[in-house]
Parts: sequence; structure tokens; C-alpha cells
Amino acid sequence: MKEPDGLDQVRCPGCESVGVAVGNAPLDHHILPEYRSALGDHAWFCRYAGCDIAYFNNWAGRVLVSQLRSPVYPKSPDAPLCSCFPFSMEDIEADAQESVPLRIRELYAKSKSPAAHCSHLAPDGQCCLTEIQRLYFRLKSP
Repeated sequence: MKEPDGLDQVRCPGCESVGVAVGNAPLDHHILPEYRSALGDHAWFCRYAGCDIAYFNNWAGRVLVSQLRSPVYPKSPDAPLCSCFPFSMEDIEADAQESVPLRIRELYAKSKSPAAHCSHLAPDGQCCLTEIQRLYFRLKSP
């Protein structure tokens, strides 16, 4: 495998998408125990929905979507978009139909609370609000 140009530019061996660096917590939370040893304490998450690889490292270690404990977004369109609080694509679609995105605003408020654990629960270790906002504006645009 090619050496990475920089830690922020490590590419998925399955689809060549740029991976998102994750630490131990998301790996432990999402990967089935029998597959967890394929990766060390750090790996990258592949965000490309069409790729079968969920996590990978620089030493040919990889974990497939089928080796996760449960479906995750964006690998499964039916999975919750938010790993901390129940929030789905249907919530975004409903907000896009209304004049005020109340569900997204409520999620934003919750994301600032101590109950939010994005770095541990999200498959990519990041807050979902950027993706939710992107999807919302895509639906709102004519």
C-alpha cells in the first residue's frame, strides 16, 4: 500500500475516497468484537456509501460494513444520521417541507448538551450536524 501523503489524505483501499481519522472509541463501539483486532487504536472511516469497507488502516487492515455491530450512515441509508439522538432522513425531509427546521434546531440544542457523545458514538467520530445541514439545504434548493 502506498504511504500516505499526509494523515488527512489517507485513501480507502476499496474506493480511493479520502478517509476520516478515528480513534479507539468509534472502532470499539461499531466493530463486532471478532473483527476488532484487524485494526489498531487508530484507523480511518470510509464515508463513501457505495464502498463495502467501513474502516481501514495503513497496514492493509480493513473492516467491512458487514462486520459492524449495526448499520451506520452513510453506508446504510436506513441507519440513523445521528448516533447520539434519534434523527433520520425522514426528519430532514419533514423539516425541508416546513418553513422552520424545528427538528434540526432541536438536534442542534441537544448536540451542545452533555448527552452528546459524537467522538465515541459516531462512526466517523464527528458531529452529524454538518451532514444534516448539507442534506437539508440540498432538499430546500429548487
